[in-house]
Amino acid sequence: MAERFESESRKLLGRLRDAMAGDDPGQARLDKITHLIADSIGTEVCSIYLFRDEETLELCATEGLNPDAVHQTRMRLGEGLVGRVAQRRQIINTANAPQASGFRYMPETGEEVFSSFLGVPVQRLGDAMGVLVVQSKEAREFSADEIYALEVVAMVLAEMTELGAFVGEGSAMGARHSQPSMLRGTVAQEGVAEGHIWLHEPRVVVTNPIADDPHREFERLTEAVEELRVGVDKMLALAAIDKEQAQVLEAYRMFANSKGWMLRMEEDISNGLSAEAAVEKEQSLARARMGQANDSYLRERLADLDDLSNRLLRILTGQGSDTGADMPVDPILVARNIGPAELLDYGRSLKGIILEAGSVGSHAAIVARALAIPLIVHTERATLEALNGDHVMVDGEQGIVHLRPDDTVVTAFRDKMAMQAAAVERYASIRDKPAMTLCGSAVTMMMNAGLMADLPSLEGSGAEGVGLFRTELQFLVRNQMPRRSELSALYARVLDAAGGKPVVFRTLDIGSDKVLPYMKPNDEPNPALGWRAIRVGLDKPGVLRMQLQALIRAANGRPLTVMFPFVAQYEEYTQAKAEMDKAMARERRLGQVLPERISVGAMLETPSLAFAPTKFFEEVGFLSIGGNDLKQFFFAADRENERVRRRYDTLNVSFLSFIERIVERCAQTGTPLSFCGEDAGRPVEALCFAAIGLRSLSMRPASIGPVKSLLRRSNLDDVRKVIADARHRGDMNVRPAIMEYLRQQG
Repeated sequence: MAERFESESRKLLGRLRDAMAGDDPGQARLDKITHLIADSIGTEVCSIYLFRDEETLELCATEGLNPDAVHQTRMRLGEGLVGRVAQRRQIINTANAPQASGFRYMPETGEEVFSSFLGVPVQRLGDAMGVLVVQSKEAREFSADEIYALEVVAMVLAEMTELGAFVGEGSAMGARHSQPSMLRGTVAQEGVAEGHIWLHEPRVVVTNPIADDPHREFERLTEAVEELRVGVDKMLALAAIDKEQAQVLEAYRMFANSKGWMLRMEEDISNGLSAEAAVEKEQSLARARMGQANDSYLRERLADLDDLSNRLLRILTGQGSDTGADMPVDPILVARNIGPAELLDYGRSLKGIILEAGSVGSHAAIVARALAIPLIVHTERATLEALNGDHVMVDGEQGIVHLRPDDTVVTAFRDKMAMQAAAVERYASIRDKPAMTLCGSAVTMMMNAGLMADLPSLEGSGAEGVGLFRTELQFLVRNQMPRRSELSALYARVLDAAGGKPVVFRTLDIGSDKVLPYMKPNDEPNPALGWRAIRVGLDKPGVLRMQLQALIRAANGRPLTVMFPFVAQYEEYTQAKAEMDKAMARERRLGQVLPERISVGAMLETPSLAFAPTKFFEEVGFLSIGGNDLKQFFFAADRENERVRRRYDTLNVSFLSFIERIVERCAQTGTPLSFCGEDAGRPVEALCFAAIGLRSLSMRPASIGPVKSLLRRSNLDDVRKVIADARHRGDMNVRPAIMEYLRQQG
């Protein structure tokens, strides 16, 4: 780029900085800026459009259009050329705007005489704030130099908007991070919570986007990048690092040594940006590309660049993760994503968790369920919208986050929390009473667990035992394989804490969305249907044998119940059971104390196992229906995919009939059967399960009270008739009929 143009660019940014340095109100600053840009670029028109809400842009300042149109002209996201720039976050440069695809004529602006149009998105780290537009009567496309100049200016406008330089009257010029905001996500752990935001990684604030001395900024950038490179090299040199982390750091090293990345940032500095602003400009572009990339590998690499940019910004600004702020007493954690070990470090101090990424089956979700902390994942814009200390209400029943809620929302939410608290008190009164229905049927209520922290809930929830203890958490939160002695000691503490109540230990369930940090990841097109759970255990029997030995020693003469996950066929069960027999024989030879008695069962999570030979049902010690996986495979609907998972209901007649068939097969062979999963903890679903013959349910501790309360007030004979009548009528789903029955019962 020519030195002349670089000088003009720096001159324009200098004039912009001077315009913003005074005490002028926000509107006066915007007016000055549009005049300066039009004058510097040599166009008749410069306009700035800002978002007044997520879907609407408003003309907030203009040089060259009708001034009466300011704050009057509005357009929807995607409407007109300006709306398309905002929606796609891409530049539009055309010599003949009226003939361009998507053009919308706005008569009140007087723009009909202007032919050329250049629109540049105003965005910061993927957060769209508005659109910067220049227009001219001459029919021409704007040059690459002019486009670049507008991009640099748009970057500065984004930073100034974030810092509140353009606050004025009206929604479009309201102070950012001050208005109520409602964010939607996916429920990964139910519950409601009220508290204040705690950012896992505080946002870096760039307060000096414009710099006078490019040579000094070059030096600062070079020094920071060198420090970054040294830091990445040091992390890669660590001997204990696992292969997956090494691959990420190799990507970091590639970007840190990228000449193209460095040249682009140097060019930004040449045109008047500070080193910090240059880094953030490139980061914003990377985030914009991330949102448009369909290729998963490209998205991961862009995410690597985004993370690396954050590291570089922290070096340049000195703003580390420890900002000196005190964590609120009622913290609601906000993060793009978080690992299980980091989440465990926070422990039960958290009131709720909001993640932009994550999944309902992620490690973080498993830990959140174990700690009974409401968790919402896939919450777009959470890290952009939230600030440390913001008041927030998390509705983990609906998947909604109320950020900086107004008084109406606060009142309604607190009423909901009060109703739930009152219900908890009612449930406490039946805690020690059996889940006995009005028709005299008893249902065993068990709880799911995965951490020692879960075990205190065994007494308080009224659970009769642990129907599922997830053993993979002890493997997931470490950087290396735990030793047998460590596992044995942990399992012994679990049995001690259970106080004689039964505990069902599920062997290691890894694969799919649960990948051990120290195991080589498998690039599978569909991990949920791939190498996971018992398949891993049988192919890599060393880990399975070590875990079984640890369980036997932990029992130390007490009863032991072990369950193998994701058994899809009879042969897999017999092979896994043979490993248990070998482990018992080995421990006997070594003189170890053997369990008083042992029961070995399987999780029925695939439809295939429901059709196994009768001999399997006769041999297996017990079966537990893994409802989460079974439902997704039955309906061929990925439970991580919001587009499809909500289309399929547990109380669909086909699925309910399938479960009933499993109940019948187990009844014929006398095989103990339970249902384990999220649906077991939903009162209406649990009622229907009991009506079709399931007599043992395992769920999160907080669900036991609501489920038990409904069961104790219900007659299963009546519910069974409602289900049968719905089938006879040809209903596709029994839920409407059941809900009507419950309404009639009051």
